[in-house]
Amino acid sequence: MKSLENKTALITGASKGLGKAMAVALAQSGAGIALVSRDAAKLNGVAGEIRKTGGRAEVFVADVGDEAQVARVREEFTAKFGGKLHILINNAGINIRKTVTEFTLAEWNSVINTNLTSAFLLCRAFVPLMKGQGYGRIINLTSIMSHVSIPGRTAYSASKTGLLGFTRALALELAPEKITVNGISPGVFGTEMNIPLMQNAELSAQFLAKVPLSRWGNPDEIGKLAVYVCSEDAGFITGTDILIDGGWTAQ
Repeated sequence: MKSLENKTALITGASKGLGKAMAVALAQSGAGIALVSRDAAKLNGVAGEIRKTGGRAEVFVADVGDEAQVARVREEFTAKFGGKLHILINNAGINIRKTVTEFTLAEWNSVINTNLTSAFLLCRAFVPLMKGQGYGRIINLTSIMSHVSIPGRTAYSASKTGLLGFTRALALELAPEKITVNGISPGVFGTEMNIPLMQNAELSAQFLAKVPLSRWGNPDEIGKLAVYVCSEDAGFITGTDILIDGGWTAQ
């Protein structure tokens, strides 16, 4: 079913991993896709996959932690898609694994800017294009590290916990516009970011020992969840966070 037909979605961090999975899933459901990341070659690859199946995808190369570049993306988006946006997915994210005493300020700021400040910049720029339609969906990719943590994740956990608070407050702001705002908190998924962990048998076993379902998540599962959250059927879900973690945080 083309449940998102005639909708337009903008997805950051769309060149790979969970961003790519969500872009492909939303395109299969009928949405036109604005793909945003810093990697032009990979973005064009994702756009090509979507176009092969008859979907529409446009590429926007930008660092979404930079205010001027986000403003440029809005101008380019408006030129290609017009003045309305229906779905915004803030997925761009990085992780630097260090103890707090090893972090430089530049490294700390890079994690906060990419994971948290980018969501603020995108929402500030694009929420005006979502208002007045009686429908809208914002999804922020939070993390199980919004709820629990492990050593070496101070910056990442801080950024993702902040993003969850941002999600709740924004949901209340936008409820009168019938724009829902929710988080999706993935656990361990088989993405490019986690390949080094998956290929290390000892580390992989340590992570899977925390997952009651005893497996890595499939990115397609995030894509299907995003389609549901963006559908009309999910119109009464807002201001919350959906954990998809194989049971990690239930323990």
